[in-house]
Amino acid sequence: MADTVISSGSKEVVIGFDRPFVMIGERINPTGRKLLAEEMKQGDFSRVEADALAQVAAGAQMLDVNAGIPLADEPALLAEAIRLVQSVTNVPLSIDSSIVEALEAGIEAYDGKPLINSVTGEQEVLDRVLPLVARSGAAVVAISNDETGISEDPDVRFDVAKKIVEAARGYGIPTEDVVVDPLVMPIGAMSNAGKQVFHLVRRLRDELGVNTTCGASNVSFGLPNRHVVTGTFLSMAIGAGMTSAIMNPLHAEVKSAVMGADVLMGNDPNCGTWIAEHRDPDAAGSGRSGRRNRRRGGSGGAT
Repeated sequence: MADTVISSGSKEVVIGFDRPFVMIGERINPTGRKLLAEEMKQGDFSRVEADALAQVAAGAQMLDVNAGIPLADEPALLAEAIRLVQSVTNVPLSIDSSIVEALEAGIEAYDGKPLINSVTGEQEVLDRVLPLVARSGAAVVAISNDETGISEDPDVRFDVAKKIVEAARGYGIPTEDVVVDPLVMPIGAMSNAGKQVFHLVRRLRDELGVNTTCGASNVSFGLPNRHVVTGTFLSMAIGAGMTSAIMNPLHAEVKSAVMGADVLMGNDPNCGTWIAEHRDPDAAGSGRSGRRNRRRGGSGGAT
């Protein structure tokens, strides 16, 4: 079982088994966000900056940055977004694009060792993306689909992931620098989607020893009260061996489920992170002196 190390210019994050789950903030992505897409296209990155700061404040250890906007100069936009995000926060980044030229521009703009999102099992994609990953010394997300599409059989998806890991090794990319995305389907459309992922994550952990990630919100797409479903899915996926996810840490139900799973998996020593997050802020002042101080400050008169 190996650790995947991702870094910025001044901070390192480790994705690994027996470590706290890594939350990768998903918000810097114009897909489905028309206002953000239009602003980025016009060169306005104020919302990108606000989203970066809010997600880090909410606990994201990494951020995913995507600039996929139709008819826009994606390489230039992605590079600009990465420079901006790195100027306001020091967390490591996932550089997210399906366009190799955009990945190249993003890597050029980045200070540190990024996570490249992503490569698939399609031979043409492997041949273009893996050399870039190898040259840059980055880690890469391996999406478990290929020329045949996304199989409904999780064991077929495992075979695709194994193919990518072996192809990466041929380029000198170590197994610990391949983070597999087992592909999460909407549970509302495929009732066994969760069971498929749990089965696949266990195999990826036990047989390949690779770390895993996913687009967590996909599982609850189209459902009411969807954040509870997403959080429950993540806690169960963590139990199966998942080590990171691209997710929204601003949703309290999702973040709490992740933190609770870390506690129960023994990856939050002495429950320190949980206690610090959920301690009653009034507890320290709940004694006699605290009540006395509140009475003194409670007159409400102007001074």
